Amino acid sequence: MMMKKYLSMLMLGVTALVAATAAHAGAIDDAVKRGTLKVGMDPTYMPFEMTDKRGEIIGFEVDILKAMAKSMGVKLELVSTGYDGIIPAFLTGKFDMIGSGMTLTQERNLRLNFSEPFIVVGQTLLIRKDLEGTIKSYKDLNDEKYRLTSKLGTTGEMVARKLISKAKYHGYDNEQEGVLDVVNGKADAFVYDAPYNVVAEKKVGNGKLVFLEEPFTFEPLAFGLKKGDYDSLNYINNFLHQIRNDGTYDRIHDKWFKSSEWLKDME
Repeated sequence: MMMKKYLSMLMLGVTALVAATAAHAGAIDDAVKRGTLKVGMDPTYMPFEMTDKRGEIIGFEVDILKAMAKSMGVKLELVSTGYDGIIPAFLTGKFDMIGSGMTLTQERNLRLNFSEPFIVVGQTLLIRKDLEGTIKSYKDLNDEKYRLTSKLGTTGEMVARKLISKAKYHGYDNEQEGVLDVVNGKADAFVYDAPYNVVAEKKVGNGKLVFLEEPFTFEPLAFGLKKGDYDSLNYINNFLHQIRNDGTYDRIHDKWFKSSEWLKDME
C-alpha cells in the first residue's frame, strides 16, 4: 500500500514537472513549433533596421535575425512596433523577442533577459555647423541656452536628460525628425548612437551638420527575451558565437558598415 502511494505521488510530481516545463517553453522552442520567429522591431534606426523605398525592412540587425531564423529552419516575421512601447508589447506576448537596436542597460535588465551583445556602440553628437569649434564634447552643451533632440524612449534620450541635464530637451517619435530640427536650426544638437549619426550626416545633413564622432558612452546592443528563458538565451548566444567564427558576422557587418551601396535603396 505504501509503495503504491509513493509511486502515485511520484507520478503526480513527474506529471506536474512536465506540465510546468511545457507551460514555460522558451521563445525559440515556440518559434520552431510555429515555423515562424516573431521579432519586435522599430524600423527607423539606420543601418540596423529601416524601411527601404520598396517598403521592405532591411538592415544589419535584420540580416543577423534572418541568419538566426535560417539556422532554426523557420521564417522570420518582423513586427513593426514603436520603440517607446516595444517592451510592454513584448511582455504581453505580441512577439517572441526584441531585436531593435536595444541597449543592454541595468534598468531594462530588471524587466528582460538579454543575449550577449551583437555589437557595441556609444552615444555621439550631430551639432549645427555654426557651433563647430564652440562645442567640442557633450559637456559643452550642458547649458540652458542649448536645445537638444533625440528619439523618445532611447538611450540617447536617457543620456541627454542625465549627462546634459541643464540643456533644454525635446524628444521625437523617430530619429529623422530630431536630426532635421538641427539641420533647420531649431535645435543645437542631436544625441544618438554613432552608427546612425555617421549615416544621418551624409544622408540628410546637407552640409549643415558636424559629426562629433568620439562616443561618450559604452552601449552593448543585444536581443531581449523574457525573464527566465534560459534555453532561448543559450541558443542565441551559441548562434552568435557561431557566426562570429564562420565569417557570417563579418560579411553582414561589412555590408552595412563598410559599404554605402545600401543607401541607394533608401533614396
